[in-house]
Formats: sequence, C-alpha cells, structure tokens
Amino acid sequence: MYVHNDSIKSKRRQSVQMLFLIIAVLMLITACGETQKPGSTANSSAGSTTEQQAAPEGSADSDAEEAEENNEQNNASPQEEADPVQEQLDQLSLDEKIGQMILAGVQGTALDDQAKQMIADQKVGGIIFYGNNVTTLQGTADFVQSIKEANRVNPVPIFMSVDQEGGKVSRMPDEVESIPSNGKVGATKDAELAETMGRLLARQIQLAGFNVDFAPVLDVNSNPNNPVIGDRSFGSSAELVSRLGVAEMKGLRSEGMIPVVKHFPGHGDTSVDSHLDLPVVNKTEEQLAELEWIPFQAAVKEHVEAVMVAHILFPKLDSDHPASLSDVIIGEHLRGKFNYDGVVITDDLSMGAIAKNYKLNEAAIATVQAGSDILLVAHSYESAKTIFDTLKNAVKNGKITESRIDESVYRILALKQSYKLSDEQQPSDDLKQLNADIVQWRKQVHAE
Repeated sequence: MYVHNDSIKSKRRQSVQMLFLIIAVLMLITACGETQKPGSTANSSAGSTTEQQAAPEGSADSDAEEAEENNEQNNASPQEEADPVQEQLDQLSLDEKIGQMILAGVQGTALDDQAKQMIADQKVGGIIFYGNNVTTLQGTADFVQSIKEANRVNPVPIFMSVDQEGGKVSRMPDEVESIPSNGKVGATKDAELAETMGRLLARQIQLAGFNVDFAPVLDVNSNPNNPVIGDRSFGSSAELVSRLGVAEMKGLRSEGMIPVVKHFPGHGDTSVDSHLDLPVVNKTEEQLAELEWIPFQAAVKEHVEAVMVAHILFPKLDSDHPASLSDVIIGEHLRGKFNYDGVVITDDLSMGAIAKNYKLNEAAIATVQAGSDILLVAHSYESAKTIFDTLKNAVKNGKITESRIDESVYRILALKQSYKLSDEQQPSDDLKQLNADIVQWRKQVHAE
C-alpha cells in the first residue's frame, strides 16, 4: 500500500516537473520571438518564412520587390549637383565654342552687314568699341543694343567691351562728365577715391549698354620715358598701384561691370609702344616679382575676373615668344605660380608688336597653346574670320585638342553666368545724376 502510494506520488511529481519544464520552454521561445531584431540576418530569414506561410497570396512577391528597391536605393551613389556652366558648354557646337574665344572690333558707328555676318558666321563671343565707334550717348547706346539684338541668333550672350580708364583713354561722348587719369587719383593715395572712381567708370559705360571695361591699369610707371603708360598708371610704387588698382577693380565690380586688369606682366618699364613694335624688357623673374608682378598678384588674390596679357618680350623668361604667346609667362607663371584660373585675354593681336613679327594664324595657335582664353582682334572683320578658321582647323588636325578649347570656353561661360549677362540688358543709370556725382568726386580728388 505504501509502496503503491509512493509510486503514485512520484509519478505526480514527475508530471508536475514535466509540466513546469514545458511551460518554461514555451516562455523562453516566446521571449526569443519578442526580442528578435528585424535587421538580424538569421532571425529575419526564419521570420520571413513564417510570414510567407500566413500572408495572403501575392504579398511575398511585393515584399521581395520592395526589398530589392530598398537595396538599390541604399547602394546608389549620391546624385551629383548639376553644373549649369558644364550643361551650357555641352550644348555648344565646336563653331560656337571657338566663337566664344574671339573678341572682335566693328567698323563705323552703326551695325553694318559685315558685322552682322561676323556675328552670325563666326559667332564671336565679344565686341570691343574704340573712339571711332562712339558718337552721341544715344547713338552709341543704339549701336550697342543693335549688336546684342544681332547676337540673339547665338546661344550665349555677348561681351560688349570698351577701354574706359579715365584721363586720355576715354570713350565717352562729351555729354558725359570726364573722369581724370589714374595718375591724378594716385596722387591722392586714397583708395576710397579710387573705389569711387571704379563705380563712376562703370556707371558711365553702362549708360551705353557695355558690360566689360578694360580697366584698371595695374602697370607700375617705373620708366619716365615710357611712351604708352605714363599717367595711365596710379604711380611708380607697386604698393600704391596695388592698393588703388584693387580698389578701382572692386568699384567696377560693385556696379555689375566686369573689370579686366592690364597689362600683365607689366608695361611700365617699356621704352617702345607695343601698338607700333615689340617692346623688350630685360628683367629677370626675381626683378619682376619685386615690382611689376605685385599689383597683379594682389588682383589675383581678390579673384579678379579677367587679365589682359601684353605683347612684350621678356627674353630672360622666354626668349622666343612675347608674353601674350608665351606658355612660360601665361602657363607657368600666371596660371601656375600665381594660381590664376580666371579668364586670360590677349592685347589686340593686330598691334604692331605682333603684326610685324608673326602671322596672325601662327599667333592665334601659339596664344591658345600658351593658355589664353580670349583672342582680341580689332579693326578687321577678315582678321576675326582668320582666327576662327585657324582655331577650327587646328582642332581638326590635332594641333589643339577640343578639350583645350573647352577649358577656355568653360571659363568664359562661367564669367558670363556669374554676371548674369543677357542680350536683353538695356542701358541704365541717370545721366544728370551721374554727372553730378562725377563733379562732386572730382572736387574731392583735386582737393587732396
């Protein structure tokens, strides 16, 4: 009896223990299911099988598709920001790109058929006005606007440029009050007056619709016998020229005018006028760095938009080519050591310094190979066509790569976009107010 009862009790204890064990196992399994992490590879595999068995028909396919889309999104590289300059460049033909690298002159005081044809055929990127293109203010403004309208057949707005320095280099008609030379402003040593000068120069030429000014002059007037610079310079001190030149540049820029500093590497120590023949300056790199280059380096530090390169031979740097055709001066020094990546413009390639020593087609190829972006050629429609044909043929025969053309055109388009140039832009400013402001500023200059 007692044996039987003990046996029953023992079996009951075993049953209770077994029941507790089963309950414990079930609780453990439940706890594991609740703490399962969705991102865990092993657990997510097991879970997906269970869910597929219980899910409605077709949901497994949609889940797989969603997972695949998520993987694609996670693996995709971040989208690059659009480059509007590159987008515009990509849309241009070779003809249109080469045209952007030409800044040409026009004849007379109104748009003629030859100028229209040049704009349509050579697709020139810019026009320069000289004194013989200027009449009255209204007449000049009409001429400028007619060129912009003619350029609407082309995909890029046109540079309308002029040499407006003040003093003896002025292209404004008599109805616009005159601005004295850099030399007179330099005598004040006042950078604030120089900055105001830049603003006034910009406002003057905006009256006629121009958008580029070939100013300020950053040459240091170190040679009193210099026949071409003189009081076009702020003075004989590199510090003064740097300080006032950069101030004038900022003044032009503040009024929405594109400044072009000139004449790199420095025209202040020449004894020959490069309009007539090729000047030679026998200075070493060290000597240039101590004087002539200082104002240009200051302008580069202030992100100058464009630099004009002079037709001067510096035989101790490059004995074979004048600066405007020299890879040593443009490529190694201006682009390399100065770290300048803005627009480089040649001085007029029809000047005596080039015309007496080089064929135009040879000069065109050399200056592009050296690193120039814009080739200035004035006074002849035929010269603009020669440069256009020369560069196009040079690309076709491999003397110049199209990628080299693209480098220059990218810089040109970037500058035009940054200033929001448009062929729709009309002349601006109030002549009466501008003249009053010039008179008031001149009194300050003469008073100091």
